[in-house]
Amino acid sequence: MTSIVLPGGERYELRGGAVSSAGAAPARTRIAYAAAHVVADPLAENVPGAPATLDWDGTLAFRHHLWRHGLGVAEAMDTAQRGMGLDYPAVRELVRRSASEARSVGGRIVAGVATDQLDGPATVPRVLEAYREQLADVVEAGAVPVIMCSRHLAAAAKGPDDYLSVYSTLLSEVDSPVLLHWLGSMFDPALAGYWGTLDVAAAADTVLALLKDHSAKVDGIKMSLLDMDFEVDVRRKLPAGVRMYTGDDFNYPSLIAGDEQGYSDALLGVFAAIAPAVGPALAELDKGDEKAFHALLDPTVPLARHLFGAPTQYYKTGIVFLAWLSGHQQHFTMVGGLQSGRSVTHLAKLLVLADEAGLLPHADLAASRARAFLSVAGVPQ
Repeated sequence: MTSIVLPGGERYELRGGAVSSAGAAPARTRIAYAAAHVVADPLAENVPGAPATLDWDGTLAFRHHLWRHGLGVAEAMDTAQRGMGLDYPAVRELVRRSASEARSVGGRIVAGVATDQLDGPATVPRVLEAYREQLADVVEAGAVPVIMCSRHLAAAAKGPDDYLSVYSTLLSEVDSPVLLHWLGSMFDPALAGYWGTLDVAAAADTVLALLKDHSAKVDGIKMSLLDMDFEVDVRRKLPAGVRMYTGDDFNYPSLIAGDEQGYSDALLGVFAAIAPAVGPALAELDKGDEKAFHALLDPTVPLARHLFGAPTQYYKTGIVFLAWLSGHQQHFTMVGGLQSGRSVTHLAKLLVLADEAGLLPHADLAASRARAFLSVAGVPQ
C-alpha cells in the first residue's frame, strides 16, 4: 500500500522510484560536498540540553551512502547540528570516525572547525585558542578543515579588525589550504553582523582582503547567504586559485552551472537529501550538457526551497525526516529533541515534494513510515 492521507484529508499516492547514481565516480569539473546529518541513538537521552549520543553505525553508513553517489562529505557542519544539539566531545569523535571511514574508501572529506567547546561569554584571545584546539583535532583526524563562523567571535569582536586578527593568525599557522565558511544569520541568528558589520557589501570587502592576503592557505570559501547575485559578485572578485563553494540551497543549479566568467563548486546541506540526483547531474555537466544537468537538478529545487524555508535553521529536521522515509535510518529521532523543529504540515509537504522529485527510493516503505508518523501526529490514516 503506497497511499497516505495528508493533513486536510487529501489522499496521496506515492510514486517512489528514485534515480540512482550508486557507484558513481566524483565529478571531474566540479567539487561537490554534501553536509551530512548525524543519526541519534533513539533509546538514549537525546533530549534538549543533554549530551549527544549517536548511533554510530547509522551515522557512518549514511556517509558511505554519500561517497557511493560520488559526493564528498562535509563533516560536523551545521547540518550535523553544530550548536543545535551536537556537543564538542561528540563532534571530535564524529570527525575521527568519519575521516577513518573516508580513508577506507578513498572518499573526500572536510570537517568543520568552530569554537563551540567554549562555555559562556568569550574574549577574542579565548576564541582564537578554541579555534586552534579544534583545528588541531581535525588535522590530526586527517580531514581538511573548514573554519566555520563562531558565535563567540560574533559576540566578542568589536569590529572587522578583530575578525581579521583571528582568521589571519589561524591561516598563518596552518600548513595546508583550508576552507572558510560564511554562514548567514538566516541559518544562525547569533551570527548577525559577522565580519564586523551588518552591511554585507562591507563584510565582503573584509573577507576579500583576508583572502587576498592569505590566498595560498585557502582552498575556497563556502557562502551560505541565499543571495545568488551577491555570491556571483564575490565569486568574480576572488583571488586566483580560491574557489567559491556555494552554500545557497535555493539557487544551487544556476550557481554550479556558472556563466561565462566562472562557476561555483558546492558544499550543500541539501545534497544530503538529493544525493541520487546530484551524481547524474554533475556527470552531464562533465560532458558539457548543461541542459541535461538542469533537467536532472532543477526538479529538486522546490523541495530545497521548502526544506530551507524560514526559520531556516530548522532545515535539519527535514533532512532527517527524509533520511528516515528513504530507509537510511530506522527512526525519526534527533539529538537535542530537534525532531520537533518542524510542523506536521511542513513535513507532509516535504514528503510530497521529495516524491515528486523522484527521491524516495521505496514508495511502500516511505508510505508505511509516513502513515505511522501522521497517525501519531493526529492525522487519521
